[in-house]
Amino acid sequence: MNETHNTEMLDIRTENGVFVVSFKQASIGGIGEVEKIAETLRGLIKDQDVCNMVVDFSTVSFFSSQMLGLLVDIWRRTKDKGGTLLISGINPQLTRVFRITHLDKLFNFYENTEAAISALRTS
Repeated sequence: MNETHNTEMLDIRTENGVFVVSFKQASIGGIGEVEKIAETLRGLIKDQDVCNMVVDFSTVSFFSSQMLGLLVDIWRRTKDKGGTLLISGINPQLTRVFRITHLDKLFNFYENTEAAISALRTS
């Protein structure tokens, strides 16, 4: 069953058992913003037996280092639940941030959410 959840900063939908998280703003910078996002995403994961998630950055042009820390935390939590976290739609400038921090070795990146969901189905 596909569902949609919306918060002030996020659009969250489930597609074939995969949470697809999209951002409503182009810049994610404040600690308060990241904490609200963290609370929402951790809540989604907590209630799942297995949690697969695609985080779609197609609308985002900037995020703070706190967002990187949150992504690592969410990656670990999904992995602990036997799931996978994939990233989609990220622009080249933000991809460079992942390379500089060596987090490009931790995450798998996809051009769009459809490609990421397809990758989850075949794994």
